[in-house]
Amino acid sequence: MEKKGVLAHDFQPSESWRLFKIMGEFVDGIEALHDLGPSVTVFGSARMNTRSVLYKNAREIGGLLIKEGFAVISGGGGGIMEAVNRGAAEAGGKSVGLNIKLPHEQEPNKYSNIKVDFKYFFVRKLMFNKHSNAFIVMPGGFGTLDELFEVLTLVQTERMDYCPIVLFDSGFWSGLLDWTKEQLLKKKMISPKDMNLLKVVDTPAEAVEAIKECLATCQKE
Repeated sequence: MEKKGVLAHDFQPSESWRLFKIMGEFVDGIEALHDLGPSVTVFGSARMNTRSVLYKNAREIGGLLIKEGFAVISGGGGGIMEAVNRGAAEAGGKSVGLNIKLPHEQEPNKYSNIKVDFKYFFVRKLMFNKHSNAFIVMPGGFGTLDELFEVLTLVQTERMDYCPIVLFDSGFWSGLLDWTKEQLLKKKMISPKDMNLLKVVDTPAEAVEAIKECLATCQKE
């Protein structure tokens, strides 16, 4: 019977050459972003068209962040990622797109003026986390949730310094937050203080103000 997939014990010596590709992606990312300055990453769905309210909100967020002195980082694709890059570029700032090569739906947008392409998700996510002072998480799918929970886990376990994590659109996130309180907090799988890692907002101005307030508080402590 033919085996499908690759298990850990099926690893072939030739696979070690992949390490050089991985190292190359780390080098490319670090060299492109090493002097970026204060930066905010915005996560969100690739499946938002230019007429959607969320697209318009993300575009406004991109512009506001630039005006406050931040560089703006996105996943480099379409939808919300395109919108936030667009707003940042239109405001004359650093608009970073960390694009992932996928078979479907992920074409790099034209509004990022600093672009890095990745094949490996884990390298790309490290670049988000390493170079960001704060995160805004807008509505999105599995990829957005993956990015959110990785940042939360790293901050919760103190593998990453505390940083603001702002959830945009209370209506979208309320169900997840209720479930988190009911299933995780009540059953003591997380601590009450862990819920304080998240800030929920509903307007672009509130999102940027929440980041400014959190970072100002961190600097004083």
